[in-house]
Amino acid sequence: MLIRVTHDSCPIAPSEITSETLYRGRRDFVRAAGLGGLALAAPSAFGAAKLGEIHKSPYSADERLTPQNSVVSYNNYYEFGTGKEDPARNVGRFKSRPWTVRVEGLCAKPRTFAIEDLLKLAPIEERIYRMRCVEGWSMVIPWNGFPLASLLKQVEPLGSAKFVEFTSAADRASMPGLALPVLDWPYTEGLRLDEAMHPLTLLAVGLYGEELLAQSGAPLRLVVPWKYGFKGAKSLVRIRLTDSQPGTAWNKAAPNEYGFYSNVNPDVDHPRWSQASERRLGEFGKRKTLPFNGYADQVGKLYAGMDLRKFF
Repeated sequence: MLIRVTHDSCPIAPSEITSETLYRGRRDFVRAAGLGGLALAAPSAFGAAKLGEIHKSPYSADERLTPQNSVVSYNNYYEFGTGKEDPARNVGRFKSRPWTVRVEGLCAKPRTFAIEDLLKLAPIEERIYRMRCVEGWSMVIPWNGFPLASLLKQVEPLGSAKFVEFTSAADRASMPGLALPVLDWPYTEGLRLDEAMHPLTLLAVGLYGEELLAQSGAPLRLVVPWKYGFKGAKSLVRIRLTDSQPGTAWNKAAPNEYGFYSNVNPDVDHPRWSQASERRLGEFGKRKTLPFNGYADQVGKLYAGMDLRKFF
């Protein structure tokens, strides 16, 4: 992702981070042609384990899936590096077990959950979601997980809770990207409580019927399909209910480029590229970007009366 960094000490020049022209011309060709060492590796080569029983979800999109090898080898996960292939290459020291997630803040029953406990909260579903990156590329991914609402109901949010803050792991021993002052670590994200409780909002524990790999956000990540992909905080360690809008990593780094809401909107361009069209990974042509990434019927009412150019 091409970014603007405000830290004078940052060793990364903007020209060294993937540009739109570079990923569009070279990366997509590599994926579509089936070339490149990572793209040729079978998912099992990364150590994925099969999940148990998975229920089909009525929320799934009816679209052709992005090839699994592309999904697990082409990632934005800056804790492991700023290149798209860096995460898959640099996750060797990362461990997703044992793992706990603390849910706290404005709730009646704050609690720490082991990942094994979370897997028992609700039936694991397969949800085929369109996913759109702010850089202009997109995927169709069969996520496996359960609604975030199922977890939040366990801690009983108070009436004063209005927002939910998400914090990702920041383990310098296993995440080499944390040595770069690209973002204000640890990575944080946020949603309004009504967004978090929406049935489309998912906590993913797997994809393609297998446990999440480290580069995909193991063992637990947020998936909000009507928002740009960076809203999907990975490797969650804390979820906090608050009464005020939390600061988020990309919004703090470049507030004129990355708004808190970050809903997919073809009418609101990023300052350095258009959002009117997108390139599906594995395809050479472009397609029109859909408002709310095609989920307007389900989520549009959440933003009734809001100026979506101001609250972008």
